[in-house]
Amino acid sequence: MASNPPAPEAPYAPSQWSADSFGYGDHRTDEGPWEEWNPTADSVRPVRGKHRVAKQRGGGFARSSTVLGVGVIAAVSAGGMASANTGKAPVSISIPDLPNVGSLISDDEPAPETASALSAFGSETAVDTTDADDSGAADAGEALRSRIMAQVESQHTQYEVKAAADAKKAEADAVAKAEKEARAKAAAAKKKAAEEAAEKAEAARLAELAKQYTLPTSSYTITSTFGQAGSLWSSGYHTGLDFAAPTGTLIKAVHSATVTEAGWAGSYGYRTILTLDDGTELWFCHQSSINVSVGQKVATGDVIGRVGATGNVTGAHLHLEVHPDGNPTGIDPAAWLRGKGLNP
Repeated sequence: MASNPPAPEAPYAPSQWSADSFGYGDHRTDEGPWEEWNPTADSVRPVRGKHRVAKQRGGGFARSSTVLGVGVIAAVSAGGMASANTGKAPVSISIPDLPNVGSLISDDEPAPETASALSAFGSETAVDTTDADDSGAADAGEALRSRIMAQVESQHTQYEVKAAADAKKAEADAVAKAEKEARAKAAAAKKKAAEEAAEKAEAARLAELAKQYTLPTSSYTITSTFGQAGSLWSSGYHTGLDFAAPTGTLIKAVHSATVTEAGWAGSYGYRTILTLDDGTELWFCHQSSINVSVGQKVATGDVIGRVGATGNVTGAHLHLEVHPDGNPTGIDPAAWLRGKGLNP
């Protein structure tokens, strides 16, 4: 940049200033002296660096970042001044999207799309976009509201579908449960009816058997039961059922049978053994007398002897034992008699 040579100092001439040029009535001694100022190389800081001016094409803005910045600042300043002077709403400036800022300040030729964007920027006029912004905001809000309502509706629909499915499942479960309970009740009733029928049939069978069987004596008291432990018995426990009765009380055949033994049996005293048709042996022990002989056939209720106290005893009684199939080990005579419809 060229520097101006210093100007010669001008003489102070108060008479040169007039009231017409400054609006004062007369000369003021507190002002002046006035001098003309010309910038010089010493007073002005030299500008360093160099500026590159981009080529302009088609009347658009230059590619230089400096020129573009000045243009944008000028446009913004003009808008601000217009707004301040007129009192109108601020005018928004529309700036097109630029592909690359580096391309704007490069010395190379701009890309076609960059040149088009710059040309459009140079020719575009400022418009008031306040209404457009409001409309866009309203459209965005309406879209958001619609999306939210759609989600709510979808969730509500899903809830209704699930509720309907749950209700249907609950109804099906209730029906299944009712059917299961009905089947269980029917099965229980059927089982109970079958049990009652079986009990009736058994009662009828026992009643019929009771006609074929009888207790071995009458006017008795049960004094010892099967399996009872004690030192009175050589085996350590009682092997039969004792009917205590006065000596001479009649002993009867429990069922039709054959006399297979009749006589003395050591600790059993006088004993009579009856063998039934199924092979079961009935032992009648401690008799005072025997009224039958071996090989004799007897019927239910026939007298076969009398109660006594012979053998290993502590008092008069009938000792009865039951041996299925002639097994030496006997079973509980009371249970066997109950199975024949008799209750000792």
